[in-house]
Amino acid sequence: MAAIPTLLASLKMKPTPRIRPIQRWMSVRPEQSGLPTQRKKVTIQHLHQLRKSGTPITMLTAYDFPTGRACETHNIDMTLVGDSLAQVCLGYDSTTRLTLEEMLHHCRAVARGSRSPFLLADMPFGTYHTSIEDAVRNATRLVSEGGMEAVKIEGGMEVLDVVRRLTNVGIPVMAHVGLMPQRHTMFSGYKVQGRDAATAISILESALALEEAGAFAILLEAIPHKLGAYITSQLRRAPTIGIGAGSQTNGQVLVWDDMLGTWSGHKAKFVRRFGDVRNEIERGVRSYAEEIRARTFPALQESYDMPGEEWDKFVELTEARRVAS
Repeated sequence: MAAIPTLLASLKMKPTPRIRPIQRWMSVRPEQSGLPTQRKKVTIQHLHQLRKSGTPITMLTAYDFPTGRACETHNIDMTLVGDSLAQVCLGYDSTTRLTLEEMLHHCRAVARGSRSPFLLADMPFGTYHTSIEDAVRNATRLVSEGGMEAVKIEGGMEVLDVVRRLTNVGIPVMAHVGLMPQRHTMFSGYKVQGRDAATAISILESALALEEAGAFAILLEAIPHKLGAYITSQLRRAPTIGIGAGSQTNGQVLVWDDMLGTWSGHKAKFVRRFGDVRNEIERGVRSYAEEIRARTFPALQESYDMPGEEWDKFVELTEARRVAS
């Protein structure tokens, strides 16, 4: 080893200096630690075990890397890339405006942040209605390109064949009955379903048939709490996830923006605001603008400095440049 410096000297070469990593002062530079330590991956088997043990299942919508990561960090069991992103993220007036390409874009972002929760996505309106072949093709893209593990489909008896086919090719399906937002025009708005006996029976029969067709879980939206509890008791293996279906379903889901109070649209009866993020955002943005206009941001301690002698040299150079020109 001692001969190496001598050899370098004889070749008139200098040892390569140790290269220090460049420190990039970026406000949006990636976090050093990356994702938090992952917990055990949530699977369908685990979800069924939670149902069997009577442990409520937690489910939350997510639309991008930060919201997906929040589900990861705070031990949410299921992360749903909901088609509600049409309204809360993209500004559409209905979930029916959302395209498959837009959904895929958001699925990929969520999947990068939410790794331990069970991942599923809504199949956008029109992606499973025309033919079973189209449904398989589009669901396959959500899995292979979007990073999802399952899909959610709105519908009752009319989607049984789609559920069977997707299940047979290995794509798990969560069925969605009760209020179906993709059909809000047909329902004349976002109205509670199952308030009369005939409609309640129809929802029950749909849930039972969808389980028999292979659905691994059933989402119950905006139905009477007694009906939600009864359907839950009648299903043999598929856990129920409620959103406006009472507290006796096997789990609950809310839209992220409803849960944190960032959505300024209609607040449904079943929505509880667990945070007041909207007011905090408004306060922050208002303060930011006010301090810029008052020239109190950035403060001196928030600004970069320059050695005095270097500044003096800079002044000399600029003066010389001015004279020369």
